[in-house]
Amino acid sequence: MLTLGEGMRLAGYSTGMSGKWHNGSSRGTRPRDRGFDEAYGLWDGACNFFDPVQPNPKFKGGKFRVFGHNDDFITEFPEDFYTTDAFGDHAVETIRKQAKAGKPFFHYLPFTAPHYPLHARPEDIAAYKGKFSAGWEKLIEERRANQIKMGLIDPKTWPDIRGIDKVKGWEESKGIGEKWQNLRMETYAAMVTSMDTNIGKVLDVLDELGITENTLILFLSDNGACSETPGGNDIAQVPGSKEFYSHVGPGWAHFQNTPLRRYKSTCNEGGVATPLVARWPARIKAGSKTDAVGHIIDFMPTFLASADTAYPDEYGGKELLPLEGKSLLPIFSGQGEIRDADEYLFWNWSGTRAARKGDWKIVSAGKSKTWELYDLSTDRTETNNQAVKHPECVKEMGEKWADWAVTTGVRK
Repeated sequence: MLTLGEGMRLAGYSTGMSGKWHNGSSRGTRPRDRGFDEAYGLWDGACNFFDPVQPNPKFKGGKFRVFGHNDDFITEFPEDFYTTDAFGDHAVETIRKQAKAGKPFFHYLPFTAPHYPLHARPEDIAAYKGKFSAGWEKLIEERRANQIKMGLIDPKTWPDIRGIDKVKGWEESKGIGEKWQNLRMETYAAMVTSMDTNIGKVLDVLDELGITENTLILFLSDNGACSETPGGNDIAQVPGSKEFYSHVGPGWAHFQNTPLRRYKSTCNEGGVATPLVARWPARIKAGSKTDAVGHIIDFMPTFLASADTAYPDEYGGKELLPLEGKSLLPIFSGQGEIRDADEYLFWNWSGTRAARKGDWKIVSAGKSKTWELYDLSTDRTETNNQAVKHPECVKEMGEKWADWAVTTGVRK
């Protein structure tokens, strides 16, 4: 199958990337090798935000982070360097060049923020001082109530997961260091602020260039909130500063994922379901909202359809796998669902797996090989396992997942 970069080049777009790649750092696997004309960023998965080559002290021996511009690795950074700003600035600079050609362009801007380590500028952190001092239990309650009030969720079909996804209570957790616990979330929020600021730079340059009206922007996260705790809870690791390597942990991740169940690295909704914000003034009605189901595999068909380009049978002399996914353009124009009730979506990550058919979803978490079954039309938060009640559904969906796993190489 084509990569996004190759597909957009096929469609006649100039292609650029600014940010996190994490698809390989050796020759043949870097962005330029996969269809991007211009690329700058992190070829690894995460790094020190202020000094990307500084080793990670929380892992034995540290780890060298690979930062590059096209085919060249970068090993030295200025004193005022901050990756989120660097990615935003490079995106703006590259978009100016792309737009100057007067032709369609594609730009991929994957920020590392707010991935750990928790690094942010002091002034951004200061803006959130005390904002989270009530603790995650109280804040989850307030956030869920606000989501219901805004009409984002219906409590009848989005049951409360508190008590199912168990995390340590705030009173117990703040005992190891209340100031440190607060600072974790304050720093995380500051990292999001920095990302928002840099997205604003991109929107501003589109306005300046006069191309906002007919530019499609898709904003999403690649996974739900992260509960990982590399190195454990160590209050000596002060959030914010480049000398330390810290993380938010499960309590704050539980709050961030409200109202969904579990976290990144699982195939429950809290790991795989994230909002998608789409902006295209010429085609998408401002303020519109839909609950239609989409998937990351829909991006390639969407971009090809936007460019009025067909997916080829072969590319570079090689036969291609059939295109997965469907164009999201009908959803953007208000036509509703793009999937029939009998169509499947699949997930697999690090031993966790899931399949969805219509409103039915099977999922297995962690070391468990047993499928759970949920009806997302009445239980979006996965609180009522119906596997025993509908064994035939579990069997059919499990077999479909197994077939997909063989086709995609998940299983040999």
